Amino acid sequence: MAVITTARRSLAGIVTLGVAPLALTGLSASPAAAHGSPTDPVSRVSACFAEGPENPKSAACRAAVAAGGTQALYDWNGVNIAGAAGKHRELIPDGELCSAGNDKFKGLDLPRSDWPSTAMEAGSHTFRFRATAPHKGTFELYLTDAGYDPSQPLKWSDLQEKPFAAATDPALENGSYVFEGTVPQASGRQLIYTIWQRSDSSEAFYACSDVVFGGGGTGGGPVAAVPAPTASAPSEQDIDQGAGKSSVEHAGHGDDDASTGAKVTEAAPADGTGPVDEADGAAPVDGGNAPEAKNAAASVEAPAGEESLAETGGDGSTPYLAAGGAAALAIGASALFASVRRRAAGGAPRG
Repeated sequence: MAVITTARRSLAGIVTLGVAPLALTGLSASPAAAHGSPTDPVSRVSACFAEGPENPKSAACRAAVAAGGTQALYDWNGVNIAGAAGKHRELIPDGELCSAGNDKFKGLDLPRSDWPSTAMEAGSHTFRFRATAPHKGTFELYLTDAGYDPSQPLKWSDLQEKPFAAATDPALENGSYVFEGTVPQASGRQLIYTIWQRSDSSEAFYACSDVVFGGGGTGGGPVAAVPAPTASAPSEQDIDQGAGKSSVEHAGHGDDDASTGAKVTEAAPADGTGPVDEADGAAPVDGGNAPEAKNAAASVEAPAGEESLAETGGDGSTPYLAAGGAAALAIGASALFASVRRRAAGGAPRG
């Protein structure tokens, strides 16, 4: 009887120890994989990626590569702050709006009047934001003031106080969020600043889109007329071909950073022992940037026919990882208990 009692206590300990890691696994397996960038109007990083990271066509994109390297363009869908939580102005310094303060994307902050641009007119416009992994959240679009000077570093004060367009959980069509907005009157070269704040996480994404009103290539403010190369959005073929060299996830299943040798800025540790887990929505202690956490269960595929849980912040593989762990735990516990019962049936040792 003593053996059985002892075994039951041991089994309880094993189950208790086993359940805790299993529960943590279920919580941490969900990837933070919301990625994307505007394609109408085309963002700077999207335009340069479409030109080809290794040999961009435009002078501005070549300058961006010279300043920050090609990895920033392969990571076109990852200009983010992991723990933004709406504190965009507090976290992003003037002059670093296009990079969101992330050194990897510093080439996007170069003050130039010749960035590839999109022709824009006042009035109703359909906006598109290519999302390689969709999530719930709100988009806000800000237009620069009339006196905006693209030859100077972009500051928060260059943007109009309120967004001219906003959308919460817009429709996802063919991999892009699509929503309507009314563009205010403007002239010459301006810039549209997009903020995508997730509602299922504190993570936010940012983008600068260069636009030209009036059909010309002139700069805004005191800048003289400068030819404006036309910005093109990356095609699906561009996106697929570039995914292998990206250091951020695409649809929750990206390549490991080690395969590219990419130097990625990580969030500061919350307790000094390791990086912040972005999937929890925790903010880095210094407000820094970080790529989204890789999917811990990326190698566990969901059965055919199961839908991805991307829109809810999870991934189709997560439930199956938890189920597999639970099954393994139950089988092990059952085998141990059966072994103890057999030993007990043979008689307990006498003292």
